[in-house]
Amino acid sequence: MRPVTVYDIAREANVSVATVSRVLNNTAPVKKETRDRIVALMNKHQFQPNALARSLTRKETGMIGFILPDITNPFFPEVLSGFDYEARKLGYTYFLCDTISTNEENQRLYDRQYERESQYLSLLMEKQVDGIVMIGGRVDLAKPDPALAHELEEVAKRVPVLLLNGSLPKTKLNRVAADQKLGAQLAVQHLIDLGHRDIAVIGGFSKMTNTQQRLAGFRTAMKDAGLPVHREWVMTEGFSVEKGQEFTTHLLNAKRRPSAIFCMNDLLAIGALKAAHRAGIAVPEQLSIVGYDDIPQATYCIPELTTVSLLSQETGRQAARTLDKMIAGKKVPFLQTIVPELIIRETTAPYQP
Repeated sequence: MRPVTVYDIAREANVSVATVSRVLNNTAPVKKETRDRIVALMNKHQFQPNALARSLTRKETGMIGFILPDITNPFFPEVLSGFDYEARKLGYTYFLCDTISTNEENQRLYDRQYERESQYLSLLMEKQVDGIVMIGGRVDLAKPDPALAHELEEVAKRVPVLLLNGSLPKTKLNRVAADQKLGAQLAVQHLIDLGHRDIAVIGGFSKMTNTQQRLAGFRTAMKDAGLPVHREWVMTEGFSVEKGQEFTTHLLNAKRRPSAIFCMNDLLAIGALKAAHRAGIAVPEQLSIVGYDDIPQATYCIPELTTVSLLSQETGRQAARTLDKMIAGKKVPFLQTIVPELIIRETTAPYQP
């Protein structure tokens, strides 16, 4: 059976092909009764406009590239879910590019990650996407290799590029980003308000801006409260459950241990909960734990995890709306800030001597 074309719709509706095109692309006003007649015929014939033809006439493909560092980290699918919801409403589909295929944490892995980012950037340009969203990877580096930043700037000269929760210093790329420092301050201030004075912080990577900003928030909250930061209680270089368990086990085996732990993400906090359980330490009665990100698993823990929400789904939705405006050539703010929220659940309690 021959597929129905725009010419068939125009002939049956007794209108010009241009009128059908205006209804399809919403490029000019069409009388309501005419529009309704055309839409009814499209539904009747299950008409789907040819994407290639649309790209030739509108100079757009309706495709977006979305590059993220690790689809197995629950935070990123949450952002992607919000992005997908809004992008589909706006008429886009997307290529999903995952740059890490393993949970190993070593320098060689991250070098390969940046190589994959470059490969995906090249591929997305070949596919003639209308725009690109990047989260994690080189976007989070505090001091990126100039070549990595330059490559992205060159891509941005050809298609709109939007960064999520990153910055790439010395570049002028548009960003939608959570206030990472404020999120950490909220978490630590919550512990201080509960009477905790001996507070440790675990996780993150020292070379990443999100880690540096969260550490800055931790230090600011401690300083404002007149509390010391114990160097041996600041443990970085890891974001996984395994690292959370390792760091917390070390803290609990020390001669002097903290009464509360601020974790750089929820995976670390889950690891901290495991370590406390295995050590026979009751949470939150003997140890309070706060996470960061508010991934879905935060509510599956026993006890449920107190954490900082970066409003991941809203971040994704905002990214889709912003990129759509950029593709249309509209002006958007250089930085759109997402204000984090403290979510108090069951892993924090007043300090008990």
